[in-house]
Amino acid sequence: MEQAFKRTQILTNHLLQSSPSSQTLSSNACLSYSPPELSENYAFDIKDMRKLIDRHNLEERDWLFGLMKQSKLFNPKVRGGKVFVSPDYNQSMEQQREMTLKRIEYLLEKGAFKGWLTEKGEDIEMRKFAGFEVCSIYDHSLFTKLGVHFFLWGGAIQFFGTKHHHDKWLRDTENYSIKGCFAMTELGHGSNVRGLETVTTYDSNTGEFVINTPCESAQKYWIGGAANHATHTVVFSQLHINGTNQGVHAFIVQIRDADGYICPNIRIVDCGHKIGLNGVDNGRIWFDNVRVPRENLLNSVADVSPDGKYLSSIENPDQRFAAFMAPLTVGRVNIAISSVYQSKVALATSIRYALTRRAFSLKKNEPEVLLLDYPSHQRRLFPLVAKTYAMSFAANYLKMLYVKRTPQSNKIIHIVSSSFKATFTWNNMQILQECREACGGQGLKTENRVGQLKGEYDVQSTFEGDNLILMQQVSKALFAEYMAAQKRNKVFKGLGLEHMNKPCPVIPLQLTSTTLRCSQFQMDALCLRERDLLNRFVADVSKCKAKGESNEQAFLMCYELAQDLGKAFSDRAIFQTFVDAETTLPAGSLKDVLGTLRSLYALICIEDVSFLQYGYLSVDNGANVRREITKLCTELRPHALALVSSFGIPDAFLGPIAFNWIEANAWSSV
Repeated sequence: MEQAFKRTQILTNHLLQSSPSSQTLSSNACLSYSPPELSENYAFDIKDMRKLIDRHNLEERDWLFGLMKQSKLFNPKVRGGKVFVSPDYNQSMEQQREMTLKRIEYLLEKGAFKGWLTEKGEDIEMRKFAGFEVCSIYDHSLFTKLGVHFFLWGGAIQFFGTKHHHDKWLRDTENYSIKGCFAMTELGHGSNVRGLETVTTYDSNTGEFVINTPCESAQKYWIGGAANHATHTVVFSQLHINGTNQGVHAFIVQIRDADGYICPNIRIVDCGHKIGLNGVDNGRIWFDNVRVPRENLLNSVADVSPDGKYLSSIENPDQRFAAFMAPLTVGRVNIAISSVYQSKVALATSIRYALTRRAFSLKKNEPEVLLLDYPSHQRRLFPLVAKTYAMSFAANYLKMLYVKRTPQSNKIIHIVSSSFKATFTWNNMQILQECREACGGQGLKTENRVGQLKGEYDVQSTFEGDNLILMQQVSKALFAEYMAAQKRNKVFKGLGLEHMNKPCPVIPLQLTSTTLRCSQFQMDALCLRERDLLNRFVADVSKCKAKGESNEQAFLMCYELAQDLGKAFSDRAIFQTFVDAETTLPAGSLKDVLGTLRSLYALICIEDVSFLQYGYLSVDNGANVRREITKLCTELRPHALALVSSFGIPDAFLGPIAFNWIEANAWSSV
C-alpha cells in the first residue's frame, strides 16, 4: 500500500505540475549518438577485404557511385548531417517510371554504358557486371530496366542474331536511341518456355513473318519497358512452317514509332501497380497479324529461306532448343549477383545501427546495452554476414564461369546459375526480413531502406525461373551426371562431383570445437550430405520408373528429395568458393577473420535440419554445432564494423539509421 501511495503522489504532482519531492523518479540523461568508429577497432585492412569480395573494377564502381551522388536526379536528402540517395517511393507509379528513364539518360550522357554492346572481351563483360551491381545498390527498378534493355534485348541480338543484326541494332541499342524489351513470358506460360502460345507463320509471297496472339493466355505479360518507353521488342513465338511447328524462335518487332505511338496491329496495356519495382513500366502485348521482314528472325540457330524452307544445322529439336536457350543464363547470373548486394546494404545498415542503439540495462544505474552486445542479436546477424561473404565469393566464381564460357561449358553454367540464383535470392529475402526485424520500428521506415528492399526484391524468387523449378532442374542434371557415370563406368568429372569418386566421408562420433572448425571436416560433411542425397534420389526415381512411371512423373514424385539435393549441391559449391578465396591469402589477421567466417558459414549449413533428418548428425553433435556457432558469433563481435565496412558501399547508399539516427529524427530535421 505504501508503494502504491508513493506512485499516486508522484502522478498527482506531475499532473498538478507540483514541485517534485525527493521521492520522485529521477530521469535518465538523454541518449547521445557516438559513431562506432570511435569505439570499434579494425583488425584487418578493410580495403584488402573489399578487393577480395568485390574482386574487380573497384575504380569504375566508385566512379559510378560518385555520378549518382552528384546528381539531383538521384533524390539526395540530408538526414542527420549526411546526404543520402535513394528513390522517392512516395512518387506515383508514373513519376517513378519517368525518373528511372531520366536516370538512365543521365548515366548514358556521362558514358556509363560505353562499349557495353559494341565492345567484346572479358574486360568489358566484367565492367558491365560491376556497373549493374552499383545500379542495383541504388534501385532495383534502375537495375531491371537496364538489364532488360542491355542483357535481354541487347543480349538476344548479340547471341541469337548474326552479323547483319549486330550491325543494324547494337550501336543504336547501346546509345539508347532504340529502347528494347523482351517479350517471352505469357499470361499462360512463364517457366515453361516450350509451351508458349504466340504463333508465327511465314508468307513466302511477301518474304514476311506474320505474328499472332491466338488466345488470351498467349498475351505477352510482365514485359519490362513495354507499357511506356520501349520502341522494339524481341518476340518469342512458336514458328510454324508449312504446317509444321519448328518450336520457339525469336523475332525483332517494332512496337512504337519515332513519336512514341503504338504501331498498327499491336495492343499494349499496363500491368499496373506492383508490390515493388514500380519504376519499371511492365506491360502486356497482343499481336494481330503483325508483319515483320524475314531478316527480323534472329537466326544464329535456325533460319527460313526466302521460299519458306526451314534451315538448321541442329536437326534434333531438343538440342536446338537447348542451344537457343543457353545464352539466356545471363539473366539468372545477374539476378543472383544483384541479390548479394541488397543483403550487403541491409546488413551494413542494421549492424551499424546495432553498434549505436542501446536497449535495457543489466544492472541498476548502468548504461543500457548495445544491441550488438546481446548474444541473441549476434546470433541473428553474424550468420547472415557469413552467408553474404560466402555468396560474394560464389558470385565472383559465377561471373568468371560466365565470361569464360564456351559451348562445352553452357550446361555447367546453366546448372550453377540455376542453383545460385535460387539460393542467393532465397537467402536475400531471409536476410532482408531478419535485418528489418533487427532494426525494430526503424526498419519500417522507407528511408532506412531495409524494409523497402523486401518489396522491391521479392520478385527475384520467380524472376528468370521459379526457384523451386530451378532447384528441380539442378537435381535432374545431377541425376543425369550420375547415370552417365554409371553407364560409362567412369569417374565423376565436373560440377564439383569428383568427391563421389572417393571413399565416403565419416563424421566422428564426438565433434569437438577443433574438428568443427576444420575446413576439411566441413567439406566432408557437406560432401557426405550431397553424396547421400544423390544416391537416395537416384534410387527413389529408379524405383518409380521400375513401377512403370515415366521419367517426368518419377521426378515429380521425388520432389522433396530433389529440393534437398539441390540445396546440398548449392551449399557445397558455395562453400568451395569460400575455401578457394581463403587459400589465396597469406597468413595474417585478414585470413584469420575470414577463417572464422568460413567456419560460421559451414556450420550454419550443417545446422540445417537435413543433417538430423537423414541421420548424418546425432542429436548430441547437433547441439555441439549450435554451441560452436554461438562461440563463433562472439568471436566475430569485435570485427562487426570492419566486416560491413568492407562491403565498400558509400554511406549515402545506406539508411540514415546506419549513422546519427538521433539527429536524423530530431525536430530540427523535420
